Amino acid sequence: MAIERQVTEGEEPVSPFARLFSLPGLDVFNVVTIGSKTEGNPSTIIEGLKNTLINHPRFFSILVTGHGEHKGKAKWIPTKVKVEEHVIVPDIDSNIENPDEFLEDYTSRMALSPMDMSKPLWEFHLLKLKTSHAESVAVARFHHSLGDGMSLMSLLLACTRKTCDPEALPTFVAPKKSKDKNVCFVVVAWLWFIVRVMFHTCVEVIKSVVFICCARDTSAHIMGKPGATLRNNKFIHQIISLDDVKMVKNAMNMTVNDVLFGMVQAGLSRYLNKRYDLEDKLRLHGVVFFNLRPNRNIEDLANMMAKGSKCRWGNSIGYVLIPLEMKSYDDVFEYVRQSKTMMNRKKHSLEPLFSHGLLKLTMEVFGFKALKTLVTKIFGSTTMIFSNVVGPTEEISFFGHQISYIAASTFGIPQGLVISIQSYVEKLIINIAVDVDVIPDPHHLCDLIIEALSMMKSAAPQKIFHASEV
Repeated sequence: MAIERQVTEGEEPVSPFARLFSLPGLDVFNVVTIGSKTEGNPSTIIEGLKNTLINHPRFFSILVTGHGEHKGKAKWIPTKVKVEEHVIVPDIDSNIENPDEFLEDYTSRMALSPMDMSKPLWEFHLLKLKTSHAESVAVARFHHSLGDGMSLMSLLLACTRKTCDPEALPTFVAPKKSKDKNVCFVVVAWLWFIVRVMFHTCVEVIKSVVFICCARDTSAHIMGKPGATLRNNKFIHQIISLDDVKMVKNAMNMTVNDVLFGMVQAGLSRYLNKRYDLEDKLRLHGVVFFNLRPNRNIEDLANMMAKGSKCRWGNSIGYVLIPLEMKSYDDVFEYVRQSKTMMNRKKHSLEPLFSHGLLKLTMEVFGFKALKTLVTKIFGSTTMIFSNVVGPTEEISFFGHQISYIAASTFGIPQGLVISIQSYVEKLIINIAVDVDVIPDPHHLCDLIIEALSMMKSAAPQKIFHASEV
């Protein structure tokens, strides 16, 4: 075997949410596609992983789930890892007629193939495949028990370095610091902020509980089907300009996230109305995840892998339910306005903390069976999952391979549609994962989302002109 058990001294208990994501029928994985501007060198990547990723405890440990003969004894068991057996280099014909389609099919097959539970639950597939956006591609698969998507992405980026400075870690957009203001004004603003948080928390939590207990989305056309989470999945991605989104953002005086979610609503609305000729005012719901862990510097993760130190790890996420208005508007900016209004309510509430607490309380009081039922109910009653991750602002390399793009997604959750957007330098990568029995033409849906941005971009100069007149 590639892995041999060494000692039991380093055994660690498995967190409750890691156990949840490994329950039978609810195996959840994160899939990350990394496009490179140069031809892949497997030996370099293997050596790099030996010096970084496998120094993290979760990446050199076996997961004993606590199911079956090990019932009630879920734990992480340290092992000896042979990295070469976690890095797969398939033999690919260099004359493939449609390499982009091949990558989509390969990712789908890889994602749905069984993962050997007797080894640490991660793997890299290195494809010597030239696509529209890369000279070679690496596709990584991580079991969700290793950590939530934000943690895993941060850890992966901690393995990279700037191309302009091979010793420097990636840099990200720094949050703007508020300017010094009058003390009285600050006190009043904080009091008003607390009142808003209390109000929005009460309203949003009540609406969330009522929906979970008594309702579900009404459109059967794009609802995930029971038992369809581990088959018939397809992953696609397209790349657009971040500057185009920023142009709309500036014209509307909103955030990039507001624009992106407005694009998704506009594209999905047009898709449903064109494909199924649905009645107007169809109301659906999406799930958006929030990272509840205090922000950890990427330097901390890099030092942790270099020195083998331990830090707080695992799954620490909450979620919010987002209403989606599937209505046709003559003014495409209306989707962005609605997104801003709705997102502001969610940001000024403690709904993510409540949802995290609800899952934890259900598990502690009623057990994992009840928790699985609740999770299946939440995701089986909603239409889509949406996430937007901010990436590096400068070009980076992965063990000497200059990165062209990064596309991440999740599968294994009972959901028919997952839309993940990742920024990288001046690019935005839209990654869509679908159940093809629910959405057989994901490329068309993605095109409609991008068309919505084009419509906003065309109308943006007029928006700026009218604003300047006022």
